[in-house]
Amino acid sequence: EGGTERAFTGKYDKNKQAGEYLCAACGQRVFDSSHKYDSGSGWPSFTAPADEDVVEESRDVSMGMIRTEVVCSKCEGHLGHVFPDGPGETGLRYCINSAALDFAPEDGDA
Repeated sequence: EGGTERAFTGKYDKNKQAGEYLCAACGQRVFDSSHKYDSGSGWPSFTAPADEDVVEESRDVSMGMIRTEVVCSKCEGHLGHVFPDGPGETGLRYCINSAALDFAPEDGDA
């Protein structure tokens, strides 16, 4: 509920399997492994959501910082934050809590 897990403690930070990341609260597909990269931040990081309408963004001024919060568009569950310091075309880093995600591996991946 709006919290942030400690860096390098989440189960999906180092996950390299191909598959989909789902909102842990409602099951909506929110991120895809094809957009995941190792940002070194200690949280699962993505350059883009699975589709542009699966997350919503809003200004977050908690904890003395100005950030952009990312929530699931279906259930409004807190996923993490997005920052303008990512690689590639988007230049974005979606920094997401592992606790907010479930992972569905592609067929054939175990």
